[in-house]
Amino acid sequence: MQINRRAFLGLGAAALAATALTANTMGGWTLINSGAQPLLLSARNDSAGKHFVVGYRLDGSQVFATPVSERCHDVVAHPFLPMALFVGRRPSTQSYLIDTRDGRLLQILHSPQQRHFYGHAVFHKDGEWLYASENDTSDPGRGVLGVYRVQGQHVQRSHELSTHGIGPHQLLWLPDGETLAVANGGIRTEADSRIEMNLDAMQSSLVLLRRDGRLISKEQLAEQMNSVRHMAVASDGTVVTGQQYMGNARDNVPLLAIKRPGQPFQHFPVADAQRQLMNQYTASVAIHSELRLLALTAPRGSRVFIWDLDSAELRLEAPLADCAGVGAVTDGFVVSSGVGRCRFYDCRGSEISSSPLQLPAGLWDNHLRLA
Repeated sequence: MQINRRAFLGLGAAALAATALTANTMGGWTLINSGAQPLLLSARNDSAGKHFVVGYRLDGSQVFATPVSERCHDVVAHPFLPMALFVGRRPSTQSYLIDTRDGRLLQILHSPQQRHFYGHAVFHKDGEWLYASENDTSDPGRGVLGVYRVQGQHVQRSHELSTHGIGPHQLLWLPDGETLAVANGGIRTEADSRIEMNLDAMQSSLVLLRRDGRLISKEQLAEQMNSVRHMAVASDGTVVTGQQYMGNARDNVPLLAIKRPGQPFQHFPVADAQRQLMNQYTASVAIHSELRLLALTAPRGSRVFIWDLDSAELRLEAPLADCAGVGAVTDGFVVSSGVGRCRFYDCRGSEISSSPLQLPAGLWDNHLRLA
């Protein structure tokens, strides 16, 4: 089934009609505000196993596919310049700054000695600073945020901050744009390794800190081997995290958690039938703030889940083989797959419907972003 015209136009807030182009310049860049569809950014392989960072419009048209030397994880778009950083997959020491207009490689960003990337980063809203989660390999697992300054078409490391935890993974801004939420996975790893060193003494946590590194709060879940990994943040400041449980596969452990404003970090209620389908592993998380919906991919169970963020009512449980990235668009969510077609989940009605997107099938990596 093809996406109908109404659903397709709903994929982007600006896609209803072409608007007049407005442009200005900043630091040699041309800033364009147009009526284009959202640009889907992700990492992807080809059938020969070569690695690419790609940009596609949701109608399937390719904007760029740039070869890179290794697998990437997440991608973060600059808030107003046409560039994005594709972050190396743990324990990579390289990330790739790309011009999103044509895929030109602007810079290979190298982590300093005794540091490696953990797969995630964020730009500050003013566009001048980049923060990346990193491992201190001189003290394996000690979490730091590498702080980099944007200088034209390059970024330069300035300093680093403590994440107040071990094994930091994803980081996101709260709505004030000055407070960071950091998911400390709690797992120690050596340099150039993905081998877990401390499963019997994990210290996973959700940390909130100011942009200058001052700690606001640090909270942990009751299950010591429940690694906090990926996150989404709603416009009201609600934080949802997806966990990966590192203990026995038969243990009954909740894999979603939530921190609402002014409330403690606690489990998000998920029925046991859905929890079992996750196979102790969650991947990408997204929140649709306007529709008050929460989406999660569980690739080990080949399931996409959507809940009402406020009532925790399950709105959708759908099969999708090796589901990967998920991102919110105007009328619902877009989900990628490692082996099948990417899909659009239309959430406007009482029943959520699904349609395939005309994007290349399969070989998509863990995350996607819409810019």
